Amino acid sequence: MNGMTAEFLRSAFGGESQAHMRYLVWGDHAEKKGFKNIGRLYKAVAFAEQAHASGHFKELSKVAGGFSVTSGAEFGIGTVVENLQGAINGELHEVEQMYPVYLEAAKFQKEKGAEKTFHYALEAEKIHAELFKQAQDAARQEKDFVIDKEIYVCPVCGYTGMGEEPEFCPVCGVKKALFKRF
Repeated sequence: MNGMTAEFLRSAFGGESQAHMRYLVWGDHAEKKGFKNIGRLYKAVAFAEQAHASGHFKELSKVAGGFSVTSGAEFGIGTVVENLQGAINGELHEVEQMYPVYLEAAKFQKEKGAEKTFHYALEAEKIHAELFKQAQDAARQEKDFVIDKEIYVCPVCGYTGMGEEPEFCPVCGVKKALFKRF
């Protein structure tokens, strides 16, 4: 595997792993503050981030050894609105800066597995940013996020949705029977 692609996979793994844990913490915090559905959203997106980290990690199985991993992350617990802003900032960083660069590098270096896992994450992060924005709009009005049906997440690519489930994941094609529901 090309060294640059491996470094990008390690960075993405680190970032997704941190997001997974940060969203679990922020979700618990939201629930304690009376925002049950925002807590559910965080837990669903945390699962999606775990799916991304797992995909990156599997690609890294081709590269043995220990490495230092540098990745950016939001830290601390603020208000529900502040935490949602941190989540939005992180997702937008991935959508607008990180994954487009990583994806183009993987394409250029003909690293098909890395290309696939970066594409999956990029597509899901777009949705996460929008869902967090909607949740933040509600929290700013001191209301919980309205979720009419379950949130569902594809365990392969992290695609996240609410409402009517498609028969197959629109990003990776997995059957809806495999979706995890929150």
